[in-house]
Amino acid sequence: MQVRIDMDGDGPILVWLRKDLRLTDNPALDAALATGRAVIPLYILDETPGVRPMGAASLWWLDKSLSALGADIDQRGGRLILRRGAAAEVLDDLIAETGAAGVVWNRLYDKASIDRDAAIKADLRGRGLACESFNASLLNEPWTVKNGSGEGYKVFTPYWRAAREHIGQVHVTPAPVALPSPAASPSSDRLSDWGLHPTRPDWSGGFSMWWPGEAGAADRLSTFLSSKIQDYADKRDIPGVEVTSLLSPHLHFGEIGPRQIWVATRAEAAAGNIPVAQADKFLSEVGWREFNHSILFHRPDIITANFRPEFDAFPWNRDDAAVAAWTGGRTGYPIVDAGMRELWATGFMHNRVRMIVASFLIKHLLIDWRQGEAWFWDTLLDADLANNVGNWQWTAGSGADAAPYFRIFNPITQGEKFDPRGVYVRRWVPELSNLPDKVIHSPWTAATHLTPAAKRTYSRPVVDHAQARQRALAAYQSLKGD
Repeated sequence: MQVRIDMDGDGPILVWLRKDLRLTDNPALDAALATGRAVIPLYILDETPGVRPMGAASLWWLDKSLSALGADIDQRGGRLILRRGAAAEVLDDLIAETGAAGVVWNRLYDKASIDRDAAIKADLRGRGLACESFNASLLNEPWTVKNGSGEGYKVFTPYWRAAREHIGQVHVTPAPVALPSPAASPSSDRLSDWGLHPTRPDWSGGFSMWWPGEAGAADRLSTFLSSKIQDYADKRDIPGVEVTSLLSPHLHFGEIGPRQIWVATRAEAAAGNIPVAQADKFLSEVGWREFNHSILFHRPDIITANFRPEFDAFPWNRDDAAVAAWTGGRTGYPIVDAGMRELWATGFMHNRVRMIVASFLIKHLLIDWRQGEAWFWDTLLDADLANNVGNWQWTAGSGADAAPYFRIFNPITQGEKFDPRGVYVRRWVPELSNLPDKVIHSPWTAATHLTPAAKRTYSRPVVDHAQARQRALAAYQSLKGD
């Protein structure tokens, strides 16, 4: 339902874009256009204290995404305005410069953003300006899906069962044909002056596989639904096979929204083009993203605090050398090293491998999950705050609906199960490419097969799995007081 925005005067309306870098199905933009006024699309590289800055990989994506969005807006007669600084101050400056009568935006759900937005909204309305916010990034607002006690769900399965009932009929609005602009456009920063693309050195060469922007997001979804989803449920855990959607960076930046994914996937299933079971499995992964956003909204402290407070007493280890081996893909466990090298090279890591490498850091090395989360935040293109924190806490056992403490992934058997022919490992750990399949996940047992380069450069395991497992179990048992 379209929200009516009542404004005095004849000034333009500012559309403050954040994690919604698209023109299709953008409720704030649609509401602004419905006023019949000139619109000023605005992106602020926000420097509000307390709002977590993006990591380096995300800044690379933002650079390309804003460039694509600016071109899309130009084609419709508008202009994307770029400004840098604390959001409230930037908005005040633009209101003064343009005589804007109102500001609209789409919501974010972490506490720092909520507090910032609430203060800005109260200030603007107190000064007689119109200000409205909308939902562009979730199927359900986090406060709408509650359990029988009126609280947010803490377990995914009942959450998703209830959430599906709340979704109802989903509508997607098309991108506008034209964007009416004010007669005089305000000044804009030059995107190149923001220095978002790394230069010293430029480590993003492997990111060329990505196509940031709304068109790239649409292409990813189309390709997935037409050629990959048929095998999704059966092969999504096999990192050497490309059957996942690769939509997560696009979702993170709002180049595509979950409503678009929901409508397109359900339509293909209804038409008989894809099996319903495959569609449901894929949409449940969208549901996991929704669940993490709900958890973050109801428990905003989990960005740095354990969801389960008993984990505050966990005996974390301090081992900088082990962390360096993990971040550098030099642990001596091929599936772990392959994942960490994929991440560094491409800004992405296969989801099954994310669980393996996170479990290894936490349970084999006993390193605090917050250190792993920080590394992912800086190096992942899809470093979504709710998902990143939620998934790391899930792996640690400290989060909502967490993995049981005794689930300690064996990196050898995980590799043998999900990469049995070593396709993934051979791609990312090429010094092991000559090893037979049966030993590629335990190369220290096959010295005669190792190339001279592998003998020189590939490490023996930084920890013994059996010993590390026992150490981890003892650490987890200490929380139980047994």
